[in-house]
Amino acid sequence: MTTGKQAIPPQTVFFHQDAFQQNDTTVLRWLGNSGLLINSRGTCVLVDPVLEGFDMPLLIDMPLDPADISHLDAILITHSDNDHYSLPTIEKLVSVTTSFHGPNYVADLIKKEFNVDAIGHDIYDTFFVNDLNVSLTKADHLWQNETTKFDRIFKTEDYCGFWIDTPDGSLWIPGDSRLLAEQLEMPEPDAILFDFSDNEWHIGFENAVKLANTYPKADLILSHWGTVDAPHMNVFNGDPDDLTDKILNPERIQLLAAGEPFELKNH
Repeated sequence: MTTGKQAIPPQTVFFHQDAFQQNDTTVLRWLGNSGLLINSRGTCVLVDPVLEGFDMPLLIDMPLDPADISHLDAILITHSDNDHYSLPTIEKLVSVTTSFHGPNYVADLIKKEFNVDAIGHDIYDTFFVNDLNVSLTKADHLWQNETTKFDRIFKTEDYCGFWIDTPDGSLWIPGDSRLLAEQLEMPEPDAILFDFSDNEWHIGFENAVKLANTYPKADLILSHWGTVDAPHMNVFNGDPDDLTDKILNPERIQLLAAGEPFELKNH
C-alpha cells in the first residue's frame, strides 16, 4: 500500500452490536471518509455509511461489519456520490433499517434500487427520528454538471447537509459543499462533522478555517480525510496538522480513529 504524504488517522477501533444499545448519552463514531454513527440514548442513525464496496483502495480498515447491525432507526444520505451513497452497504442494511432520508433525488434512487419507501425532503425541511430533530441544510456540490458522465442536469437541491438536535447537543453535518454565505450564519452547533478538503468542489482549506472560526466553540470531528489511498487527489487528503495554528481553540479538533467513540455535549 502506497500512502505518499497522506495523513493517516489513528488505528481503527473496531466495534460491534454493543455500540447500538440503549445509553444515557449521545455517542458519535466516525466511520471513515464522511460516514458517521449516531447513538443518541438508543436511537441509532447512520449518515453516509460506506462500510464495504468502496471502489478505491483504502488507508484504514472499516470499523464495523454491516452484519453486526441488528437494527437502525434511520439512514441519512446527503447526496448520491458513491463515497457517500454506498449501494453494497445499503443492500446489507435495508432489512434492519426503519427509515431512509435524503434529498428527493437521493430518496428516489433508494426507492428504485431497493424497493423501500425512502423519504425525500426539500432543503430546510425538518423531520424527526424518534427524539432527534433533523433539518436539511443547503449544500453546493454540483461537480457532475462539469462532466459528460451523467445523463441529467444536477440541481442544488440534490445535495444537502443535516442539522441534528439531540437531547445532549446539536450536530451539524454540512455535507460536501462549497462555502455558502448562509453556512456562516447558523446557530453555533456543539459539534460539526468537519470537511476540510482543499478542493474546488468542496469547502477549500481557507474557507474551512473561516467556517471553523465562525463557530469557535464547536467540536470538529474531521471527515473526508485519512481514508482513501489516493495521494494525487486533494479531495481526500486534508492534513489535520495544517489546521492547528489556523483555528481558534485548536484543542477542539477531534482527531478520531475510525470507530472511536466521541460523546456529544451541549456547550
